[in-house]
Amino acid sequence: MKEQSFKAIISSDWNQCLAPCGPFDPIIYNYPALTSDLTTIFKEYTGNKISLGTANKRIKKLLPGLISIQQMDAYLDESFITYKGVPELIDWCTKNKILFMINTTGLMGYFQRIFAKKLFPKVPVISANTMIRYSSQETDPPQIYALDEIQDKGKNTAYALKYLGIPDKKIVIIGDSGGDGPHFEWGKKHKAYLIGSMAKHSLTDYCKKNKIEINLFFGHTYTNGEKRSEESEMLIDFGKLSSVFERILK
Repeated sequence: MKEQSFKAIISSDWNQCLAPCGPFDPIIYNYPALTSDLTTIFKEYTGNKISLGTANKRIKKLLPGLISIQQMDAYLDESFITYKGVPELIDWCTKNKILFMINTTGLMGYFQRIFAKKLFPKVPVISANTMIRYSSQETDPPQIYALDEIQDKGKNTAYALKYLGIPDKKIVIIGDSGGDGPHFEWGKKHKAYLIGSMAKHSLTDYCKKNKIEINLFFGHTYTNGEKRSEESEMLIDFGKLSSVFERILK
């Protein structure tokens, strides 16, 4: 992959940021009785009340067993979805020598299977939660980084920058919740362009408290206590972000 030259990097969260699903939806699909507990855990770590490591330990105690490839595939066959225009945006970035990096607390095994099943364009670098990870496959991205704590998002973006020799001032970070706050904080220090996608109050609150300016809000921005509307989110066309990237990364 080093032979491929990238002029910039976009490091983006996935769940409720590029896709309407939650990081633990494959688990909930296979073990619906855990819905309430997993929803609570998700809200707690994205709201910075507990660490991702603590969240993973609590989930492992709840699980009767890890999610097999067959169980993951059954979930994906029925439920895989992204927001409108996301695959096309990834393709546009690839054609324009912009590295699109998925950097998320979502499950590594989920991404291994969407690439294996060709449900989504393969990205060169992925940073994800290794609580559920399958053995290496030919369809895996060339670079895989473990994300064990929220703070690893910034560290892993830095690894990709260094490994690929991307200019330090050509960084875009996309996130939606307070769980992306530390990544935005890292981005502020490196003068990254920060995008709040379907931004939750937990993200805007984190950034306000830490004096972080979000450069662009894309899609719906939620106020405190506002109920999430997946229906309205699905109307947003992410393909429109290509013109933003073209302008700021020229």
